[in-house]
Amino acid sequence: MSQQNITISKGVDWLLIWLYLVLCGIGIMSIFAATYREGDDVIQGFFSLKTDYSRQSLYLLLGIVIGTVILLTDSKFFTATANLFYFFGILLMLLVFPFHSRVKGTESIIKFGAFNLQPAELCKVFVNLALAKYLSRLETNFHNIRSQLIAASIALLPAALSIMQSEMGLALVYFSFFLVMYREGLPSAILIIGFSAIVLVVATLLLDPNVLAIIITAIALVALWLLRKQIKRSRELLFLIVGLWVLCVGIQRFAVPFFFNKVLKPYQVQRVYVLVGKDYQPQNAELSDEDYRKMEEKKRATSYNVKQSKIAIGSGGFHGKGLLNGTQTRYDFVPEQRTDFIFCTVGEGFGFVGSFVLLSLYTFLLFRIVTVAERQRSVFSRCYAYGVASVIFFHVVINMGMTIGLMPVIGIPLPFLSYGGTALITFTILLFILIKLDADRQMVLR
Repeated sequence: MSQQNITISKGVDWLLIWLYLVLCGIGIMSIFAATYREGDDVIQGFFSLKTDYSRQSLYLLLGIVIGTVILLTDSKFFTATANLFYFFGILLMLLVFPFHSRVKGTESIIKFGAFNLQPAELCKVFVNLALAKYLSRLETNFHNIRSQLIAASIALLPAALSIMQSEMGLALVYFSFFLVMYREGLPSAILIIGFSAIVLVVATLLLDPNVLAIIITAIALVALWLLRKQIKRSRELLFLIVGLWVLCVGIQRFAVPFFFNKVLKPYQVQRVYVLVGKDYQPQNAELSDEDYRKMEEKKRATSYNVKQSKIAIGSGGFHGKGLLNGTQTRYDFVPEQRTDFIFCTVGEGFGFVGSFVLLSLYTFLLFRIVTVAERQRSVFSRCYAYGVASVIFFHVVINMGMTIGLMPVIGIPLPFLSYGGTALITFTILLFILIKLDADRQMVLR
C-alpha cells in the first residue's frame, strides 16, 4: 500500500493537481449557484444525481479515478499508442455521422443511455498525442514542407470533421495546435501568411468589396514605394508584390464569393457569419420560410445571450452580489449559464474581484504548464505540454471573450468550470497525461 502511494506521487507536480482541483471546485460551486432554486434540498440534490451540480461532482470523481489510473500508467504507453489513439478518435468522429443525436443545434453527440459523448471534444487529446509523436520522430525534419503539411493535416482533419458536424467552435480550437508547431520550428512566415489569409477572408465578409479592393491596392502601392530601391536591384521582388496583389484581389473578388455562394449551403454560411459576428442576409439563395425563421431566431438568440451575459457580469460590480444572490443567473435570464456562459455566474456572484482571481488562476495554470514544458528532456513531452497549454488558452480566451461580447458566440466550454462530462473528462485526461510525462521526465522518450 505504501509502496503504491510512493509510486503514484513520485515526481508528480502537485501544484498542477491543486490548480485542477481548485478550478473544478469553482466550477461545481458556479453550477450550483446557477441552478439552485429557493427551497431545494441541497444535501439531497448532491446525492440524487438528478441535479447538474451533483452530476458534475460525479464527473469530477470519475476524472480523479481516470487521473489516478493515468499516474499509474507507464509513460511509454502514451508514446507507443499515440497513433492508435488518433485513428480511434477519427473513427469515433466518423461514427457520429450515422449515429449522432441532435442536441441544441449540434450534430456531434453520440448518446449512450444517459451519457452524451462528443468525440470532437475527446479527440483533442488524441490529436495532441499524435502531433507530439510525429514531431518527436527522429526522421521528422520540421524545416521540410512535407513534414509541415503532415503535421498540419493531423490537426486539420478533425477540424474539418467538426465543421461537418456543425461544431465551428471546436473546429477553431484545433488550430491552437499550430502554436505547438511554431514552438518546434514552423517558420513565422507561414503563420503570418495563414493569419493574413484569415484576415482577408473575414474582411471580405465584413467590408464592401470595392472598399476592400482599394485597401489591398493601397497596401501594394505603399509596399512598392517603400521597397523601390530593392526592386531596382531585384525584379523578382516586383513580381512577388504584384503576384500577391493579384492573388489577394482574386481571393477577395472571386474565390470567397464563389465558395460561399456555390459550395457552402445557406445554413453553413450562416454559421460562418455567426463566427465573425455578422448577420447573414442570403443573396441568390432559395430558403424556405422555415429555414429563414430558424436563422432569424438564431440571430435574436445570440444577441439576447450576449446582452444578458454582459448585464450579469456588469451587475456584479467590484465585490459581487454573493454566491446565491445573483438575479440574472439564478432566474435564467442568461441562457446556457451552466455551460457556455458559466463565467457570468462568477462575474455576477463575485464581481471584478472574483473574475480577476479566476483569470489569475488560469494564467498561473498556463505559466505552470509552460514551465513544465520547458523542463522536459524529451521532444514528445515538450510538444504535448505545449499542446495542453494551447488548447486551454484558446478555450479560456474564446469563452470569456464571448461572454463579454468581444468574441462571437460559438459555444465552447470554459475549462474545468463548464458543466459537461465529456469536456471535464477531456481536460482531465489532457492535464494528467502531462503530469505523468513530467513525473517521468528523467526517462529518455525522445
